Amino acid sequence: MDAWTLRSRIENIDSLPTIPPVLKRLLEVIEDPNTSLSEIGNFILKDPSLTTRILKVVNSPIYGFPGRISTVSQALILLGLDVARGVLLGVSVFEAMKNIMAGLWEHSVGCAITSRIISKKRGLDYYEEVSVAALLHDIGKVVLGLKFPDKYKTIIDDAEKKNNFIFDSEKNHLDVTHASVGAWLMEKWKFPRSLIEAIEYHHKPQLSKNAPVMTAIVHLSDILVRAKGIGFAGDKLVPAVSPSVWEILNLTETDIKEILEEMEESLYHKDEILLMEL
Repeated sequence: MDAWTLRSRIENIDSLPTIPPVLKRLLEVIEDPNTSLSEIGNFILKDPSLTTRILKVVNSPIYGFPGRISTVSQALILLGLDVARGVLLGVSVFEAMKNIMAGLWEHSVGCAITSRIISKKRGLDYYEEVSVAALLHDIGKVVLGLKFPDKYKTIIDDAEKKNNFIFDSEKNHLDVTHASVGAWLMEKWKFPRSLIEAIEYHHKPQLSKNAPVMTAIVHLSDILVRAKGIGFAGDKLVPAVSPSVWEILNLTETDIKEILEEMEESLYHKDEILLMEL
């Protein structure tokens, strides 16, 4: 299957009969560029389970808002439109993946929390956007798993058998990786270019032109969470950090030590444990 055909099939993810009805409706909401915060809020409130999951996420260490966020409308105002769309997508899409790759949600949440810690260390004022990029960085795995369940199980098994990284196994079997697939969907759903690049290049941060800092943070978060053994990302290997990341982020040894200490504290926070159980 050539890349163009594969991309066309991937972009028709909402036509899959195995997609839950609530997720189909969500994808329609996400894809509409005219969707407002109030429309997203109304969509969430129609589903009590979704409401609970959204409130758990915004009250978790991912965002660290002062005080408890008790209403969906309050959460959406604090997050903003693009971050709200991303969080909604994350909590809904990863739910559909649990039977294909157990542990991916936990890994993604760990990355989102870690990216916030690194963003704060770097003094960034857009850490919410970085966190949602980290939450969604592996969304391509979800879509490949939903679109080609048997093939993707083979890819995971093959990665384990040959002790390969999951993206190498994807490339061998499909001639494409989850990073490219995730970027295709983010483009289709009209997310900002910065988020698209963070997803597309999270294994090759040196290629990001428009969002090098965000991409470097997602890359580093992914590796640190793998090293901590939080969740499962398709293989049990820990890749080396790209040398470009140290130059882009300009982190000192003391910074890294403090980031690791804060990860230890945040990743085992009681709210984090509840979040892992979404």
